[in-house]
Amino acid sequence: MGLGFFVSIIIGGLAGWIASRVMKADTGLILNIVLGIVGAMVMNFILQRAGIYAERAWLPQLLVGALGASALIWTARQLRR
Repeated sequence: MGLGFFVSIIIGGLAGWIASRVMKADTGLILNIVLGIVGAMVMNFILQRAGIYAERAWLPQLLVGALGASALIWTARQLRR
């Protein structure tokens, strides 16, 4: 069972905001939402390949999304160099 469309947007926004604060990135609301959602998708894919399944509840997905968004910010910074 998934989180739902609106809950995914809220969790994605929070995850992106957390990542932008941790990584000291100046991102806006829309980019925070995108970073959080895409970061959660990427990190869930990587974790599943490693045999780890994050529960489809808001707190685990918030953590996975924040980690994934942080990884995306880090990757973007490395590619800009």
